[in-house]
Amino acid sequence: MTAQHPYQDATLAVDQRVEDLLSRMALEDKAGLLFQQLASVGDFEAPGLFGSSSVRELLDQGLTHFNILFAPSAREIAQWHNAMQDEARKHPLGIPVTISSDPRHSFTDNPATALLAGPFTQFPESLGLAAIGSEELVTRFAELTRREYLAVGIRTALHPQIDLATEPRWARQSATFGEDAALTTRLGVAYIKGLQAGTEIGPESVSVMAKHFPGGGPQLNGEDPHFAYGREQIYPGGQFDLHLEPFKAAVEAGVGQMMPYYGMPVGLDGIEEVGFGFNKDIITGLLRDKLGYDGIVCTDWGILSRTFWGVEDLTYEQRMVKSLDAGVDQFGGEYRADILVSLVKNDTISEQRLDTSVRRLLREKFRLGLFDNPYVDAGRAEAIVGTAGAKAEGLAAQAAAHTLLTNAEDGPARLPLARGLKIYAEGLAAEAVGARGELVATPAEADVAILKLQAPFEQRGDGTTIESFFRAGSLAFPHDEIERIQRITEAVPTVVDVYLDRPAILADIAGSAASLVVNFGASDEATVQVLFGAARPQGRLPFDIPSSMAAVEASRPDVPFDTADPTFRFGHGLTY
Repeated sequence: MTAQHPYQDATLAVDQRVEDLLSRMALEDKAGLLFQQLASVGDFEAPGLFGSSSVRELLDQGLTHFNILFAPSAREIAQWHNAMQDEARKHPLGIPVTISSDPRHSFTDNPATALLAGPFTQFPESLGLAAIGSEELVTRFAELTRREYLAVGIRTALHPQIDLATEPRWARQSATFGEDAALTTRLGVAYIKGLQAGTEIGPESVSVMAKHFPGGGPQLNGEDPHFAYGREQIYPGGQFDLHLEPFKAAVEAGVGQMMPYYGMPVGLDGIEEVGFGFNKDIITGLLRDKLGYDGIVCTDWGILSRTFWGVEDLTYEQRMVKSLDAGVDQFGGEYRADILVSLVKNDTISEQRLDTSVRRLLREKFRLGLFDNPYVDAGRAEAIVGTAGAKAEGLAAQAAAHTLLTNAEDGPARLPLARGLKIYAEGLAAEAVGARGELVATPAEADVAILKLQAPFEQRGDGTTIESFFRAGSLAFPHDEIERIQRITEAVPTVVDVYLDRPAILADIAGSAASLVVNFGASDEATVQVLFGAARPQGRLPFDIPSSMAAVEASRPDVPFDTADPTFRFGHGLTY
């Protein structure tokens, strides 16, 4: 596009381009920038997700930031992205669209937090990367993610999640780097630099939105603040500053964006007890003034319309005013730009306040190169996303993250398993076992049993709501399930492999299984490779494994490693 105005001239400094464009924007254009809404890849006219407006209606309201969920093929995402940029260029100012995504390179499938990999390369969850503990691997993973995101037009990553998993029951631990602040800080910085291609954002970067400032994790009773019953974050151990450590490092590493959490801090001296997205003490006082952060602050999704903890008595308009006064730049999961326009026109909010945030949001688009080259090569997207080489790397990481907690001293269940055994298997596809052994129908016929299980949780919701996707509540296996497992372990030497998205209570299983392994997101092929010795378990636990629910309930949610007499400690892991 030929430069008609200074902001369209790629040779000028970013700040000069920002100021020129800002001077040409109508109030409605500015307001639209302050909203980022969910969008479906596909028909612009289709009804929006979760009752939102259609993409067409959102574009007409001036929105230029969109968060995609469900992903078809890489080519379709890229084509849709290019069509969005075509629509943006029809506006006289031609402000390009920025597409964002929650994590989508692992195994979690929760529309409120992370998406199943689909066409993208599949690695273990962040807990698995933490179990391996390698900055080099995390950097490589982030670079691979960046390459695949760039191929389809995703330019903002709503990750990493650098919260500390100090409350064992919390449902959002799988996307963290575990319980240890030093490990989380080290891997979080590697992740940010890999996605952003260094410490400065440029045309080859994916802008990182680290979350959830100033640290999710210390949740009352382990409940999540997506829901009213989980809205309180508490600090009985006085460890607020510890949870802040990874975010301080993220700021120093040049992170482009920051997302405060839904939760409201309770019992902190001098801190208002309102959700972090409304909290001026936290966003302006701590993040802006004390830490010197001048990047974008985007709220978590829906704080004006659904998760407005501590400000329930305020109207939608009053919440918007309070959040902007707190220092946020953008509302995630909201789209009512018309209300913001009205608030400026009636002098409730000044246009100068909008300009402060608009400058940050425009600066990011310019730094990413979106004004100069907004399109992607849709024809090449599928050749870049999910290549055979990348999938091999992902499979190797899934295998390496397996953590061997106990290994039989001898006998058929000692790992690695011998080939040719008669195997009773649960949770493993027959094709994954393949010719490595002979599958049999009952434990009585077997030389060895392999049970691939998942960490327990209490089902919430009715199966159709967002709440249904959160694996929360007790970490203990039901009594009937423990009895069933023990009947198998008594009948035949047994290897148990447990997927941990939270630190399950494993004492009973560890006492009866011949060998015990845990994983943090692994295909059957990755698990079988480890069990039969084609790959080695290299993981070390990224958190303690509590001994009982009584120990969990007695622990302080903000204090790491605080459960009494854990069955296995952080850092434990055998190999062969």
